Amino acid sequence: MRVNEWMSPSPTTADPKVSVSEARELMRRKVIRHLLVTEGERLVGIVTDRDIRLNLPSPATSLSVWEINYLLAKLTVGDVMTKAVMTVEPERPIEEAARLMLDHRIGALPVMDGGRLVGILTETDLLRAFVYSQTVLSPTAAHG
Repeated sequence: MRVNEWMSPSPTTADPKVSVSEARELMRRKVIRHLLVTEGERLVGIVTDRDIRLNLPSPATSLSVWEINYLLAKLTVGDVMTKAVMTVEPERPIEEAARLMLDHRIGALPVMDGGRLVGILTETDLLRAFVYSQTVLSPTAAHG
């Protein structure tokens, strides 16, 4: 199995100048946990739901809701993104991509083809591939 068979094509992206609050809303709306950060066609970073949570004020803050919203509007995706992004090629065996994710403790890999962003491979995609391979290959699946 290859990465391109299981990746999610056309991943959601954002510009580094997008506010963290806008990114959080976009991720909530699209039901995603990883947002790829691009400048034009160039991949420049990745933001996870965890990155955003870690940059939100503590619930115990003494700031007012207006102060929190003001600060969040000033904080951008470029401020909180991971810049050193590990990527994978679409033709790479999915097992190698899974090993990279395990070894580096990351939940997603942008898929790059000749410097062009073509998809994203997430933990969920790997689980789908695993379940599919177990269903197709299992003796019980063959016997109905």
